[in-house]
Amino acid sequence: MDRNFADIATALRLPEFTAGWVWLVGAGPGDPGLITMLALHAIAAADFILYDALVDETLLRMARPGVGLIFAGKRAGVRSCKQEDISNLLADLARQGHRVLRLKGGDPFVFGRGGEEAQDLARAGIPFRIVPGITAGIGGLAYAGIPLTHRDTNASVTFLTGHGADGQLPPHDWQALAKASSTLIFYMARKRAGAIAEALIAAGRDPQEPAAIVANATRHDQQVIVTRLKELGTAAEASPAICIIVIGQNVRLRDQLDWLTWAAAVTPV
Repeated sequence: MDRNFADIATALRLPEFTAGWVWLVGAGPGDPGLITMLALHAIAAADFILYDALVDETLLRMARPGVGLIFAGKRAGVRSCKQEDISNLLADLARQGHRVLRLKGGDPFVFGRGGEEAQDLARAGIPFRIVPGITAGIGGLAYAGIPLTHRDTNASVTFLTGHGADGQLPPHDWQALAKASSTLIFYMARKRAGAIAEALIAAGRDPQEPAAIVANATRHDQQVIVTRLKELGTAAEASPAICIIVIGQNVRLRDQLDWLTWAAAVTPV
């Protein structure tokens, strides 16, 4: 069936992107095909797009001619935009009557500072909409062939950050984490991977427990390193900077479920 995007948007009853509003939108973990229809609708309608470093720029080509594209990304260890400046710009552009899109990698409310930006907009009296995206802790594991949950391995999952507001490892309750959650998924944790492993082992976690590092998740250059908890720090040193770390027995299932490698092997050149 040959239908253009406007027809599809109408059929799906997608909401109008009204002038003077800010939409905080998740672009997904990397593969541009994982973006939602509502997010594409926002890209096509926006007057200004403030986008992050992890947003695939293929998506920006979906914007209409004349859209204002503003890079507002953050990367660890790299000088980047101040959060206050980003929030002020979003509010200023909305007050001028523009449709303002804040396009963020992954999901804006999962370790993406989207909650802080939404709070700033609320305080400024700016109307906003949240459009969820696929977070790297879910999409990255799926592309690595590691089920987030499986009846044979885990009945719980905990998402954590390995990078606090001060740049240090947050003061997690390691005793509780070691005992309570079958699978642990860490964001922004590569530099602290060794310390995380030590804390978990000291709290009673099995040093031989499988772990994996999924770098550049869902992208063409995705890299997966499978290791053991006690060797996690060393493995992380060899990993690209942008990565997700997963610790749990479900990592073992990658041997059977690494569908992306299989797909590459059978795809004609």
